[in-house]
Amino acid sequence: MASAASRTSLLRTRIMDFITSMATLPLLLGCVGVFSLCKLLQWLRTRAYVRNAVVVITGATSGLGRECARVFHAAGAKLVLCGRNAEALEELTRELAASRATEVQTHKPYTVTFDLTDPGAIVGAAAEILQCFGYVDVLINNAGISYRGTIVDTSLDVDKRVMETNYFGPVGLTKALLPSMIRRRQGHVVAISSIQGKISVPFRSAYAASKHATQAFFDCLRAEVEQHDIEVTVVSPGYIHTNLSLNAVTADGSKYGVMDKTTAQGRSPSQVARDVLAAVGKKKKDVVLADVAPSLAVYLRTLAPRLFFSLMASRARKEQKPKHC
Repeated sequence: MASAASRTSLLRTRIMDFITSMATLPLLLGCVGVFSLCKLLQWLRTRAYVRNAVVVITGATSGLGRECARVFHAAGAKLVLCGRNAEALEELTRELAASRATEVQTHKPYTVTFDLTDPGAIVGAAAEILQCFGYVDVLINNAGISYRGTIVDTSLDVDKRVMETNYFGPVGLTKALLPSMIRRRQGHVVAISSIQGKISVPFRSAYAASKHATQAFFDCLRAEVEQHDIEVTVVSPGYIHTNLSLNAVTADGSKYGVMDKTTAQGRSPSQVARDVLAAVGKKKKDVVLADVAPSLAVYLRTLAPRLFFSLMASRARKEQKPKHC
């Protein structure tokens, strides 16, 4: 039988445990409250940053560009939507004008139709963009094309086509609009790159090369324009459930026309668009929006390159042709 002393000690212990638990609960609730408040303030700051801001989006008629148009429009941005298809741009404008699911004042978008692969059209398009509102706050370089093929079978014209769309086009438009940002000492340039701008996988050579070039250019731009108070954000998504693989070009320049398995299982473009909005609002410099495996591969490429190269070589041997992944 337990002694009176031991029973008293046990009772004291239980009382102390009870008091401790009661003291811990308010602390935990307070931490949750502070965290929630921080998230709310962060969300409000993001919305405030883009509200009434002039936002230019290239490749706005489909995929991620179209979803970015919806998300930024709902956040109250003044949009200038760019693409090659004037009819599709007008259709998107009507859709946005008809939408009412927003708590802020929205603005009717402008449209500018031009081909980003035509260097001669970019300067004129930039002038037309500036005429819409007189300035640009945020430029989202989103337009792009994908590629599937073996290096040995791919003509140089295909490499050039992919590079013109994914690299030289965004670079040309950025250079055309940059002087106006520098004069105002205000602006934000966004490049929608890819996880393949950080790592390369077999049968994506032209695409990965264009995205590696994009990463390098905008990293340099960020350093050079910081003195002018201009922000630069590079967003590197993984697979997104869009028609990118369907519209990809192959080694001979023809359309790939296949929905890759990984593309079909990729993130929804609406979610990625919201992540882009958050990255812009938080003025993030470099953002990776990919699952665990490709995100780890980025570090593996740097920390254990021999292993990374071995894995990529093994992958190439297994596929032995443009993959349907």
